[in-house]
Amino acid sequence: MDNTLMDFMKMKRRAIEAAIGAMIGAGLRVGRKRAEKMLWGFYEEKGYEYQKIFQLFLKKTMGRIDYPVMAAGIIAYRQVKEGYLEPYPGIADVLLKLREKRLKLGIVTDAPRLQAWLRLAEMRLSGFFDLVVAFEDTREKKPSTLPFQEAVRKLGLTPDEILFVGDSLRRDIAGAKKAGMVTAWAKYGESREKSGTKPDYVLYSPRQLPRVIHDITLK
Repeated sequence: MDNTLMDFMKMKRRAIEAAIGAMIGAGLRVGRKRAEKMLWGFYEEKGYEYQKIFQLFLKKTMGRIDYPVMAAGIIAYRQVKEGYLEPYPGIADVLLKLREKRLKLGIVTDAPRLQAWLRLAEMRLSGFFDLVVAFEDTREKKPSTLPFQEAVRKLGLTPDEILFVGDSLRRDIAGAKKAGMVTAWAKYGESREKSGTKPDYVLYSPRQLPRVIHDITLK
């Protein structure tokens, strides 16, 4: 979903920048660059879906949770996040074409279930998908094979009947391949990885996906 359907990292950067600015305006005494580096560090350590990042950040910088400062940051973060939460160009058209072919569509994400469905709803994409396997379903994150196996079970297919599209070679492609799925790397997503598990296909644009599926069905 993230960096495959939408530019998640762009949204995250802009939201963090806005949150830092708002917290500084509310009394946080930390340089902007240092603050941003610290926040990114917490996200790298705890995961991009961790819900108590600002609490950790304020304990580190202020020695306590200053609720007015935290509230200012959360509000700014949410406002900017909503403004940048939109699908990549062409995504809706591609999903429509796949649905017209009567293909089953699903998502495997490390995000909590509510957050995943909220993002899809905000992008007006929720109606395209038959299922979402979220963190609560297995309590495991990619590249564990458990979330992928849960998707196989819920879809009622065999792994080799599933094409998994993801932006991370280390998490998405590695986990899906171990589960026996065909894989396509969404290189158009903002993945900074230069090495990892080799995908079966590489997508430089979402619009290439129907052609890849066509080629697979001809084999």
